[in-house]
Amino acid sequence: MTLDPQPFKVQLQALLAQRPRRRLHDPTLIPAAVLIPLLVKDQEWQVLVTQRSENVEHHKGQISFPGGAWDAEDADLQATALRETYEEIGIPPEAVEVLGALDDFQTISRFAVTPYV
Repeated sequence: MTLDPQPFKVQLQALLAQRPRRRLHDPTLIPAAVLIPLLVKDQEWQVLVTQRSENVEHHKGQISFPGGAWDAEDADLQATALRETYEEIGIPPEAVEVLGALDDFQTISRFAVTPYV
């Protein structure tokens, strides 16, 4: 039996679009974004995570989603998530279909992170 990813994807996209999203508006926080990559492997939905290098400035060795701080060249935080995903794990932005965003959250290192699915 072949898994049809469309029903889940459509339902998730609708749920993300209809729910009010909590946004952080604290100018003392560093804006950042991550991508929560969902993919189908062996006919099952998978969530891709990474383990951060010990050579990065923040969150050394932690399990994480690909992402990072907003750069002035980024059009918006979604562009940040896509750029960082490409830089960290090689998935080009044009290969990603963003379904929506989750609530912003603050990290202990003073980032305001927007997660994109």
